[in-house]
Amino acid sequence: MEHLKFVLVHYAVTLGWAIVGAISMGVGLGVALKIFNWLTPNIDEMEELKKGNIGVAIVLAAVVLATAIVVAVTVIPEAVK
Repeated sequence: MEHLKFVLVHYAVTLGWAIVGAISMGVGLGVALKIFNWLTPNIDEMEELKKGNIGVAIVLAAVVLATAIVVAVTVIPEAVK
């Protein structure tokens, strides 16, 4: 019975961190893309993506991955590190 309680607590903690991570990623990605758009005023990235511009796609993918790495490192609890 004690083992079951231990497992359920860990599932609850994992679910909590998953929710925190998802919210943090959404906010972080929104902020990062807004800042990136602000830094590149002469380029409409979404229009370039619709045209099939692979270079813009690669740069935006790098922005998304960099944001994901930063959010993941900050959200991971100390016990897991």
